[in-house]
Amino acid sequence: MKLFTMLFLSLFVSKSCTGQTKNDLKLAVMEYTASTRGFYQKITIENQMVSVSKDRSGTEKPIVTKISDKDWKELVSYFEAIHLESLSTLKAPTEKRFHDGAAIANLKVTYQDKSFQTEAFDHGNPPESIKKIVDKINTFAKKE
Repeated sequence: MKLFTMLFLSLFVSKSCTGQTKNDLKLAVMEYTASTRGFYQKITIENQMVSVSKDRSGTEKPIVTKISDKDWKELVSYFEAIHLESLSTLKAPTEKRFHDGAAIANLKVTYQDKSFQTEAFDHGNPPESIKKIVDKINTFAKKE
């Protein structure tokens, strides 16, 4: 009986810990921005909706659309794989943004009342660990 109780408790504890390690995209707001002197783009994802703005001043209304279930599932899988705490330590693979060779981009995630943000990287060439999600986010701006 003790063995059964120990097995049950260890299974219960391991299941509850596993469930807590995955990020839940429904509770997050992701903001991807890219800019240069003549270009600006802000893509915000929140609760299966995407907002795309190309107006730096914020006077024009952003284009808001619903994310398809297929795209949402893909985003969720990429988001679950991100280690939010390490976003600020990611190193950019290239430095074209230093000489106007690429727009300056960053990814900011607000999750459970905490903000996590990357250092600047080249638009179109994010750090490898967030490449899939950044590339997916950028597909929403290309649909315009």
